[in-house]
Amino acid sequence: MEAKLGEWAESILSQEQKAVDGEAVADEAVAVDGKALRGSLKQDADISYLLSAVSHQVGLTLAQCSVDFKDGDKTNEIGAMPELLQNLVLEGKIITADAMHTQRKTCQTIVDGGGDYVMVVKDNQHKLLDDVMTTFHGPFSPMLEQSYNPTVDAGHGRIEERCLTACDELPHYMDWPGVKQMFMVQRSTTIKKTGEYYAETAYGITSLTPEQAGASRLNSLVRGHWHIENKSHWVQDVTFDEACPRERGGPLSSS
Repeated sequence: MEAKLGEWAESILSQEQKAVDGEAVADEAVAVDGKALRGSLKQDADISYLLSAVSHQVGLTLAQCSVDFKDGDKTNEIGAMPELLQNLVLEGKIITADAMHTQRKTCQTIVDGGGDYVMVVKDNQHKLLDDVMTTFHGPFSPMLEQSYNPTVDAGHGRIEERCLTACDELPHYMDWPGVKQMFMVQRSTTIKKTGEYYAETAYGITSLTPEQAGASRLNSLVRGHWHIENKSHWVQDVTFDEACPRERGGPLSSS
């Protein structure tokens, strides 16, 4: 059933990717993320947890697999990633994922399959994070060629300013599978009503070259990663009523 649905989703995606106004659309971005089915938290059932791959463009779930969540360890997603990637057509896809999935094996699998990745980098890959931060904040940073994409969005009572900075001048010793660029995202949010101000900086890597994805495209890909929550998770929770299981006891089905 899962395989058939995945094939159907891929066919719909292929139709969406056909030429628009005579020009081919860019490679399709696919967000990977996990979620607990909220209904299982409220019922006398084991927690059910899914790892899903969802199209940024049309919000379709292309593949998903269950995650062993009995011990409450979200990092179990890492072990489920190979199965998820095996069920995806990687060629021509750009896989976006959070820092948990910034793993050598995962990135190598994506590149070997003819795809690309855009990954966030955090402390779970300390050496990689140090390399990226040194690139943007080290003594030689001003001498490196960098590209920028600043954006400002106002809505929902807040003003959000973002700037993605990309650089393809990598350290000569860097051997991360397939990496072609590093990027830094600086974001600040001001709440209009209260004047509260928040600022954060995130870092990442990608196998896309500057010709394939400049700062503007990378910024869109990073922002687009939230679609898996906004589209797929809402559909799973509400449309398929996963948040309200009818039967009590035992694990919830992922089908």
